[in-house]
Amino acid sequence: MTPKTRSPIWHPFTQHALHDEMTRVVRGDGAYLHTADGRRIVDSISSWWVVTHGHCHPHIVSAIQNQAGKLNQIIFAGYTHDPAEEVAALLLKVAPPGLDYVFFSDSGSASVEVALKMALGYWHNIGKQRIRLVVMQHSYHGDTVGAMSVGARGVFNAAYGSLLFDVTSIPFPTRGHEQATLDALESACRNEIPAAFIVEPLILGVGGMLMYPAWVLREMKRICEASDVLFIADEVMTGWGRTGTLFACEQANVTPDIACYSKGLTGGALPLAVTLCRADIFDAHYSKDRTRTFFHSSSYTANPVACAAAKANLDLWQDPESRQRVASVATMQEQAIEPFRADPRFANVRRTGTITALDLKTKDAGYLAGVGPKLQAFFKDRNLLLRPLGNTIYVMPPYCVTGADLDEIYVGIRDAADALA
Repeated sequence: MTPKTRSPIWHPFTQHALHDEMTRVVRGDGAYLHTADGRRIVDSISSWWVVTHGHCHPHIVSAIQNQAGKLNQIIFAGYTHDPAEEVAALLLKVAPPGLDYVFFSDSGSASVEVALKMALGYWHNIGKQRIRLVVMQHSYHGDTVGAMSVGARGVFNAAYGSLLFDVTSIPFPTRGHEQATLDALESACRNEIPAAFIVEPLILGVGGMLMYPAWVLREMKRICEASDVLFIADEVMTGWGRTGTLFACEQANVTPDIACYSKGLTGGALPLAVTLCRADIFDAHYSKDRTRTFFHSSSYTANPVACAAAKANLDLWQDPESRQRVASVATMQEQAIEPFRADPRFANVRRTGTITALDLKTKDAGYLAGVGPKLQAFFKDRNLLLRPLGNTIYVMPPYCVTGADLDEIYVGIRDAADALA
């Protein structure tokens, strides 16, 4: 029987039978969260990877306040507004060249659904029945049905298998075995004639912060291009500086045919997502025949207040200091993670850009590793917001994080290994 709880809220990715006491946060500033009981917590994972410049950044807060008093919502079918137009124009300036259109949605998962529908709609509208999708092993693209279908099968979606459509999966490019991945992709593109390949560039997030080099990403794009397979880059997590460049695809010098951005799009202030695409994908839907309309929307598409936050965030990225902070955090992260490479209690110590990850050696590994909840409780007691993926501990801080903050985080990780050995 479910015990009576203090709140009727059902929290995400939370097993209430094991963790039913939530930490009440009352304020955020910079890299810190402040709780109702007076504690200051270092936000070491950017509050689920969304906060970029820091909590409650004054420029973004001011933009939200100003827009809320002018126009807070309008149907986006047949109407538009300045914040959305400004965001779209700025996005096309900073995104990889060759992306021409911007479709707004509300979340990373929704942006992936849009991307999949764009790809399938493109082939349908030009009269070619290409419906197969190719994905990468261990990938995660969200929790809606389409996004789950192109993600790894496992604990996250086992109960919903009857809803999911079949896909072709290629192996993750582990070090020394990258060619096997490329060969599998080439075979799938040649033999199955798929509609699209979707991938998380450089880092697979929920799948365990698995990292691979830019040359592999570049080769995957080349293979798709040679077979006329649409290349979808899910940069929901990897975008906005996380990998060291504004977007991960920059490091491979590739332009995806379709790109998904969210999380840091508003600096972490409000939910908003976009899916960008090439002109020919838009053109395949452009017709006086209304049956070729792109049938997708949500009530809050391009919400003006969220777009104002995104515009303010994009303003901040125009300042060279923002890029310099990313580089500085990447350097500090490398210095902080380096000693762990010689620590026998950890394996696969790694970094890409501002993200570090390391695996605590345990008898059981993976998302459901028994040590996961213990690590999370330990870090909570140390006033660190760290949410390990099982035995994988990762650090993905806002770019305003200080060296002292990182020292506190990594001392906590070292002490956790001592305490839970």
